[in-house]
Amino acid sequence: MSVTTDESTQAGQAGSSRQRRDFRLFMSSHICNELGGSITYVALPLMAVLTLDASAMQAGLLSAAEHAAFLLLGLPAGAWVDRMRKRRVMMAADLARALLLTALPVAYLLDLHSMPLLYAVALLLGCARLFGDVADQSYLPTLIGKDTLIAGNSKLETVRSGAEFAGPGVAGFLVQLLGPAGTLAGQAVTSLASVVLLGRIEAREAKPARAPRRHLLRDVREGLSYVLSHRILRLIALNTAAVNLFLSAVMAIEVLFLTRTVGLPPAAVGWVLTTATIGSVLAASAADRVTRAVGAARLTWLSLLVTMPFGLLLPLAGKDWRIGLFVLGSLVQSAGVTLYNICQVTYRQTVCPPHLLGRMTATVRFLVWGVLPLSGLLAGLLGELLGVREALWVCAAALSAAPLVLLCSPLRRMRTFEDDAPVAGAAATGAQPGQ
Repeated sequence: MSVTTDESTQAGQAGSSRQRRDFRLFMSSHICNELGGSITYVALPLMAVLTLDASAMQAGLLSAAEHAAFLLLGLPAGAWVDRMRKRRVMMAADLARALLLTALPVAYLLDLHSMPLLYAVALLLGCARLFGDVADQSYLPTLIGKDTLIAGNSKLETVRSGAEFAGPGVAGFLVQLLGPAGTLAGQAVTSLASVVLLGRIEAREAKPARAPRRHLLRDVREGLSYVLSHRILRLIALNTAAVNLFLSAVMAIEVLFLTRTVGLPPAAVGWVLTTATIGSVLAASAADRVTRAVGAARLTWLSLLVTMPFGLLLPLAGKDWRIGLFVLGSLVQSAGVTLYNICQVTYRQTVCPPHLLGRMTATVRFLVWGVLPLSGLLAGLLGELLGVREALWVCAAALSAAPLVLLCSPLRRMRTFEDDAPVAGAAATGAQPGQ
């Protein structure tokens, strides 16, 4: 029996409506996770500084612990995620976050909180984030299709930027009202809400096919080989690692800088970090139009080359009008990073074969986020040896030079990623299982 045109149209509309609903649920889950993560990002170091009198080195170690998972588990995480349903991985990561964020307030109430405990919780939170993020980026093409990835990634970046905009201000207010422990307890609720939202998505993934006689090391090697042999992915990973190293070093000590060096109270610190993220919100909302006007490939390198030097304004901050220099520098930098992320993530999702998405994402995360524990140690060491303000000068100067790596890549001669289609296609077909 054939399907009539009307029936086909109705079926297509129903499928489209369900896809939109599923994406809204996915977006809502992102709101919970990104807002909760943004608040935790401020509340966790404030807990160390305000309740345990953490030093610059201890603040750096805390940041290093939070990101150590990307260095320790980054490569095998992709192989494991490729063997599992991505949505279930995201839900498990959210449940782990909820448990960890509940443990810290309990320890505080029992007077058992300490820097080693904060390090341990930060490390496990990083593990949950690693698996959740790898599954997240691998799941999006399945949920919305590759044709709308720029729009989809732009919307997700808008959510992330909006959370970064609201989170620090909310965190500063909550920490001043409830204390760091009470603030962290509230973030466990947002993680549980994310689990519920993901569970309501109707689209179901097919169970990943298990290839015969596949081994973890072979799967890891295949993902690593694909990234390192691809001329553009390799350079994108190198540039992103350099930017992450120094940008994360800044982030590791900025709360310490604003509280002790500049002399701001917690609520003011939250609002300074909030206003500094306006650039991300504006950039994410305009990304689709900007990429069409400038070209995604061109914007990938141009976005960082123009905006990273504004970081030199951060160390000039003071308790008077000069705090505006910190806001302006962070605002412009966050806009550049947002545009860069949308472009390079979309390129990675588009060019990579579906069966390698998890491993490709995890390999890139290993290469570009594996430096984050080093950045925390670098920030702490520079802060102890030179002083916090001087450490910011060193990191800001290095950030200004980092994007020059991309000027040596084929991206400099491309306007859109389609200009590299033959190479991308060759890389995709050359990385089939067993080869």
